[in-house]
Amino acid sequence: MATAKDTSTFFLEADAEQFDSVLKLYPQAIKLKAEQKTKKPEELIKLDNWYQNELPKKIKSRGKEAHMVHEELVQLMKWKQGRGKFYPQLSFLIKVNTPRAVMQVTKKAFKKLPNIESAMTALSSLKGVGTATASALLAAASPEIAPFMADECIQAIPEMEGSDYTAKEYLNFVKHIQNVCDRLNKEQNGCGKKWSPHMVELSLWTHNILSDLQPELLGKESKITAPINGGSPLPSDESNLEPPSTNGNGKLGVESVTDDTTSCTEDSMDAKGTSPATPATPASPSDNSDSALSTPRAKRQIEEASSAEESSLGETADAAVAAVAPPVAKKLREATH
Repeated sequence: MATAKDTSTFFLEADAEQFDSVLKLYPQAIKLKAEQKTKKPEELIKLDNWYQNELPKKIKSRGKEAHMVHEELVQLMKWKQGRGKFYPQLSFLIKVNTPRAVMQVTKKAFKKLPNIESAMTALSSLKGVGTATASALLAAASPEIAPFMADECIQAIPEMEGSDYTAKEYLNFVKHIQNVCDRLNKEQNGCGKKWSPHMVELSLWTHNILSDLQPELLGKESKITAPINGGSPLPSDESNLEPPSTNGNGKLGVESVTDDTTSCTEDSMDAKGTSPATPATPASPSDNSDSALSTPRAKRQIEEASSAEESSLGETADAAVAAVAPPVAKKLREATH
């Protein structure tokens, strides 16, 4: 099982088998994250597949002249902000770069690999490309040596708490990730998959996301609040019954849910039978209904019953009507007559 007290413990203590089991859960993690952040999760899922699979192949296909084009840089920024925090100004700045500048700078940077520090320095000349974004470019170009500096991964490394996202901090991040790679590869003694920095980074990100959104996938217990007034248990922030949403800064909100989960909103409660799924609307006297209640005899019976009830409630209703403004009073009279 991929059990761990938290992602930091997982990072420090998990073995290769546990890392592998978590890495296999990445598709579920990105799906939950997409459903948490956007009303159109399929767009982020498609974009993530492009970044993880298509972009690296495209860059490598350019051989010794490996580079990125302007459109790819814009797409990469869209992916980064879709999966993490969103900063509108970065989306604008990244587009300001000219196609020629993007091609020349990325080509220069990729040629400096495996010297990560020199490559980072080169990429910093592009507008809107800070340390984290530069790490995303390097992870796409050379995932075997460069991990993406995701917030969720930094949070898993105790020594990096309060990182200021400088190039120096990224090199420190790479060092910690590489240490785990060495540990996992040494443990396997040449058998099984060879762990790369990007693979370790993806496992950490997956563990962090699932710990928050669907911990039972990691062998943890989901937290369910006690039933209220004998009703059904409501999901806590970490329950998988309804993946919690955020407002972009990590705080929980009340947005989308997955297609295969059940929320405790009014709609879902209706579906469970606590209230009618589609409340019946009484026909007004002007409705052309074919039901028995629309016959003259039935109408007279209803009017007689209504008159008897109104006689006992007339004084109360008139008092209530008189206490409100004329437009509202008119509506109340129509409702009680």
